[in-house]
Amino acid sequence: MRAEQHYLSGLDLAGRLVVVVGGGAVAQRRLPRLIAAGAAVEVIAPDVSAVVQGMAEAGEIGWRRRRYSDGDLDGAWYAIACASDPAVNAAVGAEAQRRRVFCVRADVATEGSAVTPAVGSYEGLVFGVLAGGEHRRSATVRDAMLGALREGTVSEAPPAGEAPSEGAPSDVAAAEGAAAGPPALPGIALVGGGPGDPELITVRGRRLLARADVVVVDRLAPRELLDELAPHVEVIDAAKIPYGRAASQDVINETLIERARAGKFVVRLKGGDPYVFGRGFEEVLACAEAGVPVTMVPGITSAFAVPAVVDVPVTHRGVTHEVVVVSGHVAPDDERCLVDWAALGQLRGTIVLMMGVERLAQFAEALLKHGRDAGTPVAVIQDGTMHAQRVLRSTLDTVAADAEAHGVRPPAVIVIGQVAALAEQAQRAQPTRE
Repeated sequence: MRAEQHYLSGLDLAGRLVVVVGGGAVAQRRLPRLIAAGAAVEVIAPDVSAVVQGMAEAGEIGWRRRRYSDGDLDGAWYAIACASDPAVNAAVGAEAQRRRVFCVRADVATEGSAVTPAVGSYEGLVFGVLAGGEHRRSATVRDAMLGALREGTVSEAPPAGEAPSEGAPSDVAAAEGAAAGPPALPGIALVGGGPGDPELITVRGRRLLARADVVVVDRLAPRELLDELAPHVEVIDAAKIPYGRAASQDVINETLIERARAGKFVVRLKGGDPYVFGRGFEEVLACAEAGVPVTMVPGITSAFAVPAVVDVPVTHRGVTHEVVVVSGHVAPDDERCLVDWAALGQLRGTIVLMMGVERLAQFAEALLKHGRDAGTPVAVIQDGTMHAQRVLRSTLDTVAADAEAHGVRPPAVIVIGQVAALAEQAQRAQPTRE
């Protein structure tokens, strides 16, 4: 007897309530795509991972900090039951059944009324693969299709007026054959994920991520990429939320080494470039001392990429011959500070300040004290390259007050210098439309 097949459909969840019960690793994987789809997401869980907490604090999702109770699906269009307690998931599924709300059971897929396909996205094309509950098979085909699309071995459509040759192998079949792939890799790959947009990770970084057994991920790494991982991949949250809870660097190092020694291929996925205020070389040194091989994959640094996407070039001919990237991790008067703020105040070029939102008033005061002009243009870019990106344009003497008034929060890149005003020049130069 032929087994029943799922009906694959695309849901328009923009502005519609989606309830996610549970705030652990499964929720962390599923939430980014729900957010990107514009869903009004409510997470119900007494505790959540650091990444999920960061989404809630950023206002991307709602978080009811309690256990699930009957009635929580009132008004929902879609539900995901991913609590650690199977009894809770069963209760969510039962309520969803009564309310005729499609529900995914993360613990027992066959008990839900919907399943999550292995989803891939490529230049506006979104596709899903279902394999009757064989998650590794669907993820393998999805990964192969993504790889084939990126490498150009699979076309998105046949040429105009041309049909596929009769009897020719299908793209899916070819991709399944290619999915056997190379053998497992040893050790650890330190991968820079770029400034946040999943399309800005390097090709090599994405390829290695697709071959990972374990992924140790930071909060600022591109979150949507986690949803492309095969179900068997272990995702370890090493999020460092600014001025909040943080995973000890020693614990992160030990985790990387322990998993690698167990024969797993580990990808350490970090935001930006691991060597630009990312503590990446600390992890390389720890692994080297333990005798674990490390593959370094540089990433696009947020210091330069984030300003670029809002038309702020950190250098420009005739405007600046220098750019300095500065950490704002500690205040100018802190004994741990290694920055010569007196020298920075005398510069005429560009200063890119990272991790500087919390102490922006102190940094601005130090630059003004040491000679920087009060009217120096400043651009503050929050959540650069992400869907929540926003830009504040100000001047050095008022930027701290302006940032506070507009509720600017980390992560944000702060650009100080004449280049911060060039975006307005570009806008004025654009031809007007009648």
